[in-house]
Amino acid sequence: MKIILLGAPGAGKGTQAQFIMNKYHIPQISTGDMLRAAIKTGSELGKQAKQLMDAGKLVPDDLIIALVKERVAQDDAKNGFLLDGFPRTIPQADALKDAKIDIDFVLEFDVPDQVIVERMSGRRVHPASGRVYHVVYNPPKVDGKDDISGEDLIIRADDKPETVLDRLSIYHNTTKPLVDYYQAEAKCGNTQYFRLDGTQPVETVSEKLTEILG
Repeated sequence: MKIILLGAPGAGKGTQAQFIMNKYHIPQISTGDMLRAAIKTGSELGKQAKQLMDAGKLVPDDLIIALVKERVAQDDAKNGFLLDGFPRTIPQADALKDAKIDIDFVLEFDVPDQVIVERMSGRRVHPASGRVYHVVYNPPKVDGKDDISGEDLIIRADDKPETVLDRLSIYHNTTKPLVDYYQAEAKCGNTQYFRLDGTQPVETVSEKLTEILG
């Protein structure tokens, strides 16, 4: 079971990725984790990636694809995997296809931008513990204060409305074309494409995923 998750930041991919990993016992493969692991082990690919990253350059697609191929060949991925944060662009999706890495399911989490802005800008974080609250969905007992320590909660820079809108704009410009790409792939019978309503409660989305994935 090889899965790609698509959806804007804040669409609920992370929550459902955890659900899929636990239920189907497949690893989540994130490009960030792969790069860090390759650099740590000092592999040839890791050394190349480190040189580029130290120079503030983007790691090119061919290097990422080589890392993905290496990662999916490991024992824990023999029953499948969940690709997170990759592919982000059409050339990356093409490269994945050229590398003969077949994808069984592409799952898109669809949430209107306005809902995402509300979700993310409502987050409040207790920096010392990492506890996360939400002014609407999971408010602290005392406004602006951590339940346990009573210390102030903050809004992370990433969760400020203007930052969220910037990230959404990048998503729509670069990653959204993958929706069309994989819908076309599904029409050709190369994968199965499903769009899920990410505004539904978490449990409802998880149930829908179980129906799709079996």
